[in-house]
Amino acid sequence: MRKKCLTAESAESAEGAGVFLLFLRVLGELRGKKMKGMMMRKPPVLLSACLLVAGTALPAHADGERFDVRNPGYQSECAACHVAYPPQLLSAASWRAVMDGLPKHFGSDASLDPAAHAEILRYLEANAGRRDTTAAGKPQLRITETRWFVREHSEDLPRDVWKRPAVKSAANCAACHTAADKGDFSERTLRLPKGVQK
Repeated sequence: MRKKCLTAESAESAEGAGVFLLFLRVLGELRGKKMKGMMMRKPPVLLSACLLVAGTALPAHADGERFDVRNPGYQSECAACHVAYPPQLLSAASWRAVMDGLPKHFGSDASLDPAAHAEILRYLEANAGRRDTTAAGKPQLRITETRWFVREHSEDLPRDVWKRPAVKSAANCAACHTAADKGDFSERTLRLPKGVQK
């Protein structure tokens, strides 16, 4: 069974990998298995400590539904105009291309001062996804054109959903994902607009 919040894929750094291994060890011990000749006396306390450390040591990666989009610069600059799209949905190369194109950002001038640009780019690159987001050898700029997005949103949705007045665009995540502004894309926050049915 795959654990959603802590996986080998999310343990990118040596520190994160160490926390992941500690988590697996604690999990094994909780199941009553003897690992490395040691049994825990207080499993809940150690497990709680392990999970607390895991939350601070691992990079901000998604569990597939919830993302950390709380970077202050990203929130104040980018989320002022649209949902703060989770950095994990594009690769670092795609985010660099998006940031380099801010003077002509999808029809708007979204230029930033150099310090804000550098801060936001660092955040996006550090939290970027690892899936390939290129098309014809170039980084994709639109999350809505990535293979993942198309696959995820083509299941059971009417073809004209993006043209409906309540939705307007595939980039309008908040039309259906009611907590998208908080990085929560889970099923429990999914509410299809009136007239849209799966």
